[in-house]
Amino acid sequence: MPGQGPDSPRILVTRRMMPDAERRISSLFRASLNHDDRPMSRDEILEKAHQYDGLLVSSLDKLGPDFIAVVPSSVRIIATHSVGYDHLSIEQANSRGIAVTNTPDVLTDATADITLLLILGAARGASWGDRMVRENRWGQSTLISPLGHDVSGKRLGILGMGRIGQAVAHRARAFGMTIHYHARKPVSAAKACEAVYHSRFADMLPNCDFLSVNCASTPETRGMINREALSSLPDGAILVNTARGDIIDDDAVIAALQSGKLAAAGLDVFRGEPQIDPRYRTLDNVFLLPHIGSATPGTRSAMANRCIDNLVQFFEGERPTDLLTRG
Repeated sequence: MPGQGPDSPRILVTRRMMPDAERRISSLFRASLNHDDRPMSRDEILEKAHQYDGLLVSSLDKLGPDFIAVVPSSVRIIATHSVGYDHLSIEQANSRGIAVTNTPDVLTDATADITLLLILGAARGASWGDRMVRENRWGQSTLISPLGHDVSGKRLGILGMGRIGQAVAHRARAFGMTIHYHARKPVSAAKACEAVYHSRFADMLPNCDFLSVNCASTPETRGMINREALSSLPDGAILVNTARGDIIDDDAVIAALQSGKLAAAGLDVFRGEPQIDPRYRTLDNVFLLPHIGSATPGTRSAMANRCIDNLVQFFEGERPTDLLTRG
């Protein structure tokens, strides 16, 4: 078991974690914590990394596409405090023999909950409704305006039927939704909550009153929600995204929201976040959240401890549970 001795592994932690996790990693390694939670630049991380055997980073860190290609040779493992790992090049890590791990499983329920919040918030006008109350415009309501959209009994299409997609399907069943999904391959009927599988994404789209993006960001999925895909949705469909912002084409989605092709959207993730396309802020039919899919104390603690578990396994000579690279 790693420990605090002079020969114990040195770990650079780039952002604050939940207190229990910080206490634990400090007891197991010679860990450098970011007590002020000051965002470190890529250059600062690279400069500091010369002194460390492992890095514990997150998707908040602006590392750049070639980070692993230039990370110091002292670094043997990079644990990311996220399930997504599009901010790290697995190809570069494999070529350099650096292990990379992530944190699957533990944020499934929290992210699925946020997906349902986005579905409901986008459909029922949570954003404009909140503003009406805060701005004392409640008295402007009439029997016919403003109105939201029904959720119960509607058709939900899920792009990506992994752990989170399955959890979303399970929750959507409580609203009596008919569920369709597209993924690289079908999952068991039980895991998919009896959802209808479509091997071609285009075949699913006409069946979607709601479309939920729950797939990983990969070269194949980036920009997948584009003008062509949106044109295949029923008029007045609603889009939600809790996966990654680069899966949707902002220009195409904004145009669809402006034209009414999309009745509404609920977005928790964005390309280039937190510097999002400013046009989203001007649209009344968009429900916006600041990437909080995993933002609960229990989930963030579980994610941090999953990182630590992987680090412990690696430095004990075992294969980390969540290893993404060749072992």
